Amino acid sequence: MSLFARLLFRATPSLSATEKMRLDAWRRLPESNRSAACASSRFVVADVETTGLNLSSDKLIAIGAVAVENGRIDLGDSFEIILQQQSSSDKDNILIHGIGGTAQTEGMPPVEALLQFLEFLGKDPLIAFHVTFDQTMIKGAIKRYLGFDFKHPWLDLAYVMPGLNPPLAHRFRALDDWTSHFDIQNYARHNALADALSTAQLYLVAQEQAGHKNVETYKGLQALEKIQRWASGIA
Repeated sequence: MSLFARLLFRATPSLSATEKMRLDAWRRLPESNRSAACASSRFVVADVETTGLNLSSDKLIAIGAVAVENGRIDLGDSFEIILQQQSSSDKDNILIHGIGGTAQTEGMPPVEALLQFLEFLGKDPLIAFHVTFDQTMIKGAIKRYLGFDFKHPWLDLAYVMPGLNPPLAHRFRALDDWTSHFDIQNYARHNALADALSTAQLYLVAQEQAGHKNVETYKGLQALEKIQRWASGIA
């Protein structure tokens, strides 16, 4: 059965009255203004850790996120959560992200974890590197545990950076390529929060470069991403 079919026929999750109230409060928040200047806006840079790389069958283990507000990374405005798993992932997977079996099985119940993520996020736009993976895993978990389609703006630096740096576009593919080039350090690679922090630093590079091209809004960066996707043959 396809992922779509499993989501279609999955029973609607049962939320408590308090959980429904919190979710409704988040949904009533006003949408962000993506035409506002990046230098005066708040964005959330996110990264995830999962049980594997299969978008159809693997599960979300952890979310790490950090806010960029008014053109600065706010370390005090960060988020890190481990979602409770019924059973831990295999040893090879644990070696990648370092989240042990006990930490996984004793993590935060998924409904509470995802509500906390939404409350941290608000309606501010999201940023990631290779958005498809992070977006699919977060969206799938929210659909499964909270019962709604998470439709939220995302910006993919995997296309923005090549769009801003054409001479490097064919040489650099991975996040590590770009962060190394701009001398951005990562204190714990494959830790969701650490990866979000290094991605946030890369975003600040992108914001500065984009400003030199008179691209000063999130919406403008999304347009740049769209052009680069088209140039790469990806609609």
